[in-house]
Amino acid sequence: MKSLRVAVVTAAFNADITGPLRQGALQALGDAGVTDVVDVEVAGALELPVLAKALASTCDAVIAIGAVIEGETDHYEHVSTQTSAGLMQVSIESGVPVGNAVLTVREYEHARERSLPGPGNKGAEAVYAALQAVAAIASIND
Repeated sequence: MKSLRVAVVTAAFNADITGPLRQGALQALGDAGVTDVVDVEVAGALELPVLAKALASTCDAVIAIGAVIEGETDHYEHVSTQTSAGLMQVSIESGVPVGNAVLTVREYEHARERSLPGPGNKGAEAVYAALQAVAAIASIND
């Protein structure tokens, strides 16, 4: 496979969760031999789709990282739904795989468990899924 350029876009909101997810993604990219990594931070999850769209024009894959945790209102449902829909739209329209590591959880502890280093880190899992999609697309186009 050719040398890949992959973007990691991380929402700063809930940084105690998104930081470890980002580290898991960067580690997974390193383990996969990806050395051309664009690492970008945005304010929150709702900004992820527009950055993913901008990066899809120059990258082979984009990894979107965020954490949406239920609060006292239904706001988290709107944020998570619109973020996921936006990321899917970017992927479909651009043909560039977007790994979705935007956690949507009811409890902080559930997010923390999914962001811990090692197996189960959802940032790393999003990288593996996106790289698999890149390889599948390449095999179809060869």
